[in-house]
Amino acid sequence: MSAPIRDLSPFFAPRSIAVVGAGERPTSSGGAVMQMLRRAGYGGRVVPVNPRGGAIFGYESVTSIAAIDPPVDLAVIVIRPDAIVEAAGEAADRGIRNLLILPGGFAEAGPAGVARNEALLELAAARGLAIAGPNCAGIIHFDPAWRFAATFLRDLPPGAAAGAGNGLAFISQSGALAEEFIDKANARGLPLASVVSVGNAVHLGVEDYLAWLGERPEIGAALLYVESIEDHERFRAVARKVAATKPVIALFGGRTEIGGRAAAAHTGAVANEEAAIEAFCASCGIVRVDSLRRLLIAAKAFGRFPRGLGKRALILSNSGGPGVICTDRAALEGLELAPLPKPMAEVLRQRLPGEASVANPIDLLADAREDRFGLAFEATMSHAASHYDMVLMIHVVPFMVEAGPVIDRLAELAPKAPLPLMHSMMGTLPDQAEWFAKMERAGVPMFNDVEEMAEAAGLLARYPSLRRMARGDILPTIFFRDRKRA
Repeated sequence: MSAPIRDLSPFFAPRSIAVVGAGERPTSSGGAVMQMLRRAGYGGRVVPVNPRGGAIFGYESVTSIAAIDPPVDLAVIVIRPDAIVEAAGEAADRGIRNLLILPGGFAEAGPAGVARNEALLELAAARGLAIAGPNCAGIIHFDPAWRFAATFLRDLPPGAAAGAGNGLAFISQSGALAEEFIDKANARGLPLASVVSVGNAVHLGVEDYLAWLGERPEIGAALLYVESIEDHERFRAVARKVAATKPVIALFGGRTEIGGRAAAAHTGAVANEEAAIEAFCASCGIVRVDSLRRLLIAAKAFGRFPRGLGKRALILSNSGGPGVICTDRAALEGLELAPLPKPMAEVLRQRLPGEASVANPIDLLADAREDRFGLAFEATMSHAASHYDMVLMIHVVPFMVEAGPVIDRLAELAPKAPLPLMHSMMGTLPDQAEWFAKMERAGVPMFNDVEEMAEAAGLLARYPSLRRMARGDILPTIFFRDRKRA
């Protein structure tokens, strides 16, 4: 019987919070948290706690935790480490049971930190506290109906459209990678809706956050950065449950000997062999990636196609070399590049120039304009929609062809297409931002690298079989060394 999912709504969607250590200076931890709450448009009650009192970012502060009236759903603690255990006790006295502790100085900080960590755990057990952190960068959650950000990360993610159900959650054992993911999500238009910096995880680990976010209708896929796992059986049970309905994609750090030593210094992780990590991910139903670059590619792919896609791909190109490179990468990713169905091939042979390649990949030739792209697109949708699971389009822009009309034609056709589409443009692209935005609005993920497009397709194609496995009862045999507690 699986453990019940902890209710983490006080940590992701509290209706009232206190910021213990709040201040006006944006470069202080307390000031940064207050500023991010305001930037996020948090609509709940905010109680700054500062011994000096007065207004802080427009909120009237109180001088002590005892003066918070009535108690709040969540206390965010950003004071010096040696005062945190006492503050946690004061919060418990005031009836505040949920604490988000951002500063470090605990189990990762030598004998004094270990002692402080033990005192915090004893207090929490005695007083019934739930603690996120310490030593973390905070939590951001943008439910379209309720935006919350208790963090000192420097920026906020873009969030996801209301009702889309394709929001991405990133749960990270590295605050720096959380920062990087937010930056890339804003640059690439990824629907990143939730970011969790796990920290020391005295109570709440990766699996707790994954279990809660996996049940949220606004979240379509969960992405993880993991260096260590406390309870592998519980983690696997949670991951399988989530993966049975929505993708879980993970990057594991510390998979090499030297990387394992770095991870041990960072989170106390025990190094694990590559094969063991691979088997463990498979048993969890997790789509595993081996680099941050591929994790970001997966974010783009699953942000548009959260259910994943099948393996049958058609490559439609106007250039031989990029088509070959894309084909190679697609094959290496495990995609199936079946020949064109005969009716489609006949149409293309009749209407394309004789030099064009009527095969998979299709090569429309470099001088292809909107008429040729439109013809191939419509022939695919009319004669091949049941033969393929996706179309990967490649558009190189030579000097003699205007790209704008090609984009206009494809953007017009794309919303009615019965097949999922991805599109890559290569070369010098003077109006790239405009062209990419137009295709993205038409529902087509855009890439400026054909190999990344093929990688995205390959990652999407891995999920359906993992989802079926996660819904079953058979687990692969695995060998995975447990993390040792200090």
